[in-house]
Amino acid sequence: MSHSNRHMTFRNKSFSYRISKKSLLVSLFLLLAVIIVMVLSTGIGSIYIKPVEVIRAVFGYGTDPNNMIVRSLRLPRVIVAVLIGASLGVAGSILQGIVRNPLTSPDTIGSTGGATLGAVSFFFFFSDKISIHWLPVAAILGAFIATLLVYSLSWKNGITPLRLVLIGTGFTAAMSALTYLMMISGPIILANQSLTFMTGSIYGVSWQKAVYPLLPWVSLLIPIIFLYARHITVQSLGEDIARNVGSSVQRQRFLLIILSVALSGAAVAFGGAINFIGLMAPHIARKLVGPSFGSLIPVSALTGSLLLLLADLAGRFVFKPLDIPAGVFTAAIGAPLFIYVLYRSRNRG
Repeated sequence: MSHSNRHMTFRNKSFSYRISKKSLLVSLFLLLAVIIVMVLSTGIGSIYIKPVEVIRAVFGYGTDPNNMIVRSLRLPRVIVAVLIGASLGVAGSILQGIVRNPLTSPDTIGSTGGATLGAVSFFFFFSDKISIHWLPVAAILGAFIATLLVYSLSWKNGITPLRLVLIGTGFTAAMSALTYLMMISGPIILANQSLTFMTGSIYGVSWQKAVYPLLPWVSLLIPIIFLYARHITVQSLGEDIARNVGSSVQRQRFLLIILSVALSGAAVAFGGAINFIGLMAPHIARKLVGPSFGSLIPVSALTGSLLLLLADLAGRFVFKPLDIPAGVFTAAIGAPLFIYVLYRSRNRG
């Protein structure tokens, strides 16, 4: 590890990772904010539990009722929100770096829609035949196929931001239509599951059905992406510059897209189509720490987690006793931000 006045660099024979001291401080602040919101969110509900009692219950030292409420009912939901928010934030930052367009996210290029269609197809065709642990594979496969088709259809002597967004939006609408078709032609339980996916909700998740299946995907993929931060930064400089500095552009781009789609697909598999986190989190992170992906990836992950935690908390608290899906609140905030970013980017191509 080497130090300078503004940066710290971690390196060995296989990789190097550079992060600014400002970014480290921002990351620590966001991590503290995430922990605070996790504790508050776990305590808020039909039965209010004080933050100190929440912490005691998390470690098994609370009263029996508090231990049950916190550890069995509320903590899985909070942890899933953190994992899904981080996944979508990192997936969005990768895509924005590769395409060099602040409008790009898993929502706008069809990844989220493809993952939703893949997950609903799994329920429609295989839910009574195959273990639920295969659900992420179906969602990731759907996300990857959709992203590949959108990218291919958008290619015409290169990719322009406007063409990619328009084709991605149109393709997402087509996949939503297919999802609705499966909903109305299947049993009622399929319609309920599909509506949950299309709105985006983490209501009713559990350790066995969400946390344990999702955790391996996130804990494996995000550290791998951290190791590739330098390659994403090179890609964001443009294809010519990346090739001139010795980067294998097409191979690295393909691998990074696979990692991004895998993260967004796994997130959708357990949280549904929670839109705009993949757009908002990287945009906010870029404002906080700049364009270097060594700093941008961890800040995007923490920002995504914080946004989804706040959206889920708002969904449970604002319209109490109703439990509004978190996706409603992320869309309410994300849609105006999308219009703002589109307006700011109108002269870029």
